[in-house]
Amino acid sequence: MKAIHFGAGNIGRGFIGLLLHQSNYEVNFVDVNDQVIDAINNIGKYNVFLANDQKDTFAVSNIKGINSKVNPEKVIEAIISADLVTTAIGPNILKFIAPLIADGLKAKKEQNQKYLNIIACENMIGGSAQLKKFVFENLNEEEKAWAEEFIGFPNSAVDRIVPNQHNENLLDVLVEPFSEWVVDEMELKGVKPDIKGAHFVDNLQAYIERKLFTVNTGHAATAYLGNAQNYTTIAETISNKELEEKVLRVLEETGKVLVEKYNFNPEEHNQYIYKIIGRFSNSHIIDDVKRVGRSPLRKLGKNDRLVAPALEYLEVFKVIPNNLVDVMAAALSFYSEDDQESVQLQQLISEKGVLQAFSEVSGLEEHHELVKAVVSVYNK
Repeated sequence: MKAIHFGAGNIGRGFIGLLLHQSNYEVNFVDVNDQVIDAINNIGKYNVFLANDQKDTFAVSNIKGINSKVNPEKVIEAIISADLVTTAIGPNILKFIAPLIADGLKAKKEQNQKYLNIIACENMIGGSAQLKKFVFENLNEEEKAWAEEFIGFPNSAVDRIVPNQHNENLLDVLVEPFSEWVVDEMELKGVKPDIKGAHFVDNLQAYIERKLFTVNTGHAATAYLGNAQNYTTIAETISNKELEEKVLRVLEETGKVLVEKYNFNPEEHNQYIYKIIGRFSNSHIIDDVKRVGRSPLRKLGKNDRLVAPALEYLEVFKVIPNNLVDVMAAALSFYSEDDQESVQLQQLISEKGVLQAFSEVSGLEEHHELVKAVVSVYNK
């Protein structure tokens, strides 16, 4: 089997490329980085190291590289015979690879090749659907009709921390032990791809929200609570048993919402929470509190990781989620001179007061009971 993977960076090689190799795909990496593509073709293998005490190592081979800037025609040829196409290039780059994928699909249609799934493995909601939109802008009506029948663009959710690093071998990658790749099987075309480590589900939104309200909420909570006590890294913060317990209580609140909303198994979700807490405590990964806490205006938004689950908790259980409230109050105090949003937030609080500032940022009325609860904790 042959897979085409756009993006030969650390995430592409250390996450998606590794799982595809372990699933017996020949992996063709497509990138514009001359140095990386040349190394793939000259060396033909690399190692993925896990960030754990054992430093477990996985060898990846049976790989090729295509420089799409120099040899776009080779990408088109590869797509014709591909069994699967994946991406890990960053949400903003999808529109730039779409014309080349469209050309590959046109050639595939001309040669009467059928059924292909294209999965965008990006840190965004609806990545594959977005890529499909860009690809279809480069197809005529006949080609679109053919693609609608034979080409699947299933959305997916991906989760793996790949820290900043420098390795002796350019292609080697250090990654955290945990990984999750969830794919919407309802959007697949043809035979479901056999991918070791990928989880195919019929309700992707539940898993997207599970990640947002557990991983993202927990990460932000650790950062804001740690920052308030002058910790530098996530691992240092979570090593404080009192703060670890506080983050756990935050995730118990979001967990109650998720279990009620999506009927997750409570015991399994509790195990998932502890697994996430364990990720935060990984001392092999240096995750700066100031980096994780950046963009507080976005993270305190009505539909994001703190306010959204708090609102749902309040609506369902008719009780203020006090632990989420404490985190939001800590987020209102967050400041980093390197983060423009935190600078803007502190200016807003200084000019308008915390009540009006939080009301504006959260999109909630000043008299909303959640707003009053957060402001009360902040003032204390």
